[in-house]
Amino acid sequence: MLRRLSIRNVVLIDKLDLDFHDGLSVLTGETGAGKSILLDSLGLALGARADSGLVRHGFDKCSVTATFVLPQGHPVYGLLSQQDIDLEGEELVVRRVVTADGRSRAYINDQPVSVGLLREVGDYCVEIQGQFDQHGLLDPTTHRATLDAHGNLGNKALTVRDHWRAWRDTQKELNAARARIDKAREEEEWLRHAVDELEKLGPEEGEEERLAEERQFLMHGEKLVAALNDAGGELSRGKGAESALRSAQRCLERELEKADGRFEPIIEALDRAAIELEEANRSISATLADLNVDTGHQENVEERLFALRAAARKYNVPVDGLNALMRDFRSQIDQLEFGEKELTRLTAAVAQYRTAFVDAAEELHAARKEAAAKLDSAINTELPPLRMEKASFVTDIAKVDETEWGSDGIDRVQFTVATNPGSPPGALNKIASGGELSRFLLALKVVLARVSAVPSLVFDEVDSGVGGATAAAIGERLHLLAKERQILVITHSPQVAARGRTHFYIAKRETEGTMVTRVDALIEEARREEIARMLAGHSVTSEARAAADSLLEQPR
Repeated sequence: MLRRLSIRNVVLIDKLDLDFHDGLSVLTGETGAGKSILLDSLGLALGARADSGLVRHGFDKCSVTATFVLPQGHPVYGLLSQQDIDLEGEELVVRRVVTADGRSRAYINDQPVSVGLLREVGDYCVEIQGQFDQHGLLDPTTHRATLDAHGNLGNKALTVRDHWRAWRDTQKELNAARARIDKAREEEEWLRHAVDELEKLGPEEGEEERLAEERQFLMHGEKLVAALNDAGGELSRGKGAESALRSAQRCLERELEKADGRFEPIIEALDRAAIELEEANRSISATLADLNVDTGHQENVEERLFALRAAARKYNVPVDGLNALMRDFRSQIDQLEFGEKELTRLTAAVAQYRTAFVDAAEELHAARKEAAAKLDSAINTELPPLRMEKASFVTDIAKVDETEWGSDGIDRVQFTVATNPGSPPGALNKIASGGELSRFLLALKVVLARVSAVPSLVFDEVDSGVGGATAAAIGERLHLLAKERQILVITHSPQVAARGRTHFYIAKRETEGTMVTRVDALIEEARREEIARMLAGHSVTSEARAAADSLLEQPR
């Protein structure tokens, strides 16, 4: 439950600390006193949209801190555990800070968190319900989820959602496969021609670079051959350089013994030179033999190179990409040959998943019918005590066309009401008046509180538009609901206010030339005076005080 709410510098509130208890707490005060600011502040702490307009004039920031005490096993524990946020004991503290420039920061137990996580935690802790809450009874899109929650149908709904996802994902896969095969069929003749052309060409990776280098070399072939021939001629002029080296070597060898070792280095150098010269002659001969500089070979190289580049331009890929392109074209042709088997497999899978979805959706439909009957009975039991003996609540469940099926199943769920006997049920916002809406809402909340994990409910003027016996009936139902949940009610009805276990009075006061909102906890005589004021207006009479005493004698 909500244990404490601390507000700093929010609009008219400079500093406010409120301690709450279990049961029913009522908040009263004159119009414009600041009751809505309290709700806005609580909503801010629970992750509502931040607005710089909430910051009190003259201050650079505002803050709201809400402290909750939660029982062990509450869903918030698991949610925060996933985020590595530990709760010390059973106390949860959420805080929101908003600066004057509209920026905000969120904290849970003093650890910075995202506003999204704060909002998710807040949804598990408090539900704020206004008289014309468009996200409640008046919004049909919430009715199916409300029914599923009441009927404890979460697991069945999750099964339907899983089967729907499997069906739709497989259908998308089938559609994509059909599109690929249809495209391949349209291009089959062209693909086969392209594969045939590329196979005849036989492109190899790296071939373009090798051919380009060879072509460049061949373009200078005649000059290279001439250079080699000239070099060979120089080495063989006269008797030849090698012959000269050997002759010189023999001349020295004849007088070797007389030289006392001085000729040996020279003879070794001449021998090495002769060997290197012999190797050079062999290299010249081998290079001349390897050079193929005839015009025909050069033309063949250029023709091959130009053919590869022409194919690359035709298919708009690099030359080195031709081989991969050929393999891709072959794969597309293979899809034509083997794609029918894949289509058959996917078609069967789609049918299987569709059947599983329909079976699960039909089971969920039947469970929703059963849950709706119990919900209708429970709510209709709540209506007579709320002075709506002639009204009825009906949950309308209709199967929709297949084009409207979705992850939530095959049902359209809508809460309808009839306010007079014999009248056909209709949509809430078209049939019920403001006061009737409030009572239908209260009846629904009383029933849903039995299955909800949210420990605190806040009602903003749920008694608007009613008075007398009807207001007293609403007070009675809130009193009963408060036995199961902590209830906070902003009210203008003395009959409702008198039922509160705790009573807060909200008022605007001038302090040092500035208007501020103050909240006081009323007890004994002060509470009696406030109930009397609500009954009589500004001029409180003895009769009003007597009536207030009578109201305060009721159980609280």
